[in-house]
Amino acid sequence: MLANGSAVILISFFWSLKFTIIYVYLRSKLNNMPEVFREFGFVFFFYANEGNEPMHVHTRKAGGFAKYWIEPIELEFSQGMKVNDLKIAEQLITDHLELIKAKWYEVHGR
Repeated sequence: MLANGSAVILISFFWSLKFTIIYVYLRSKLNNMPEVFREFGFVFFFYANEGNEPMHVHTRKAGGFAKYWIEPIELEFSQGMKVNDLKIAEQLITDHLELIKAKWYEVHGR
């Protein structure tokens, strides 16, 4: 049987280990999300393993997210984003279209 102090240290160790594992997992996932650009609180990015789909870009802002096809520019889906933010995101995609295409070809090779 463990003394109270030993039990606390053991629990603390396992919580620390759990958070370390989660951190390493999330960091590996983030490395698979090449960022294209940030503007007005939006982050535009790809998932590196989605090269088999037509050209598209993901965006997130304030807890919401969306996916847009690039040719033609069209909203695929969104969750938790305001209608006005979706319109702004679409305009930002239009404004940065060449950058998005260049980054897509850099990441996906086609």
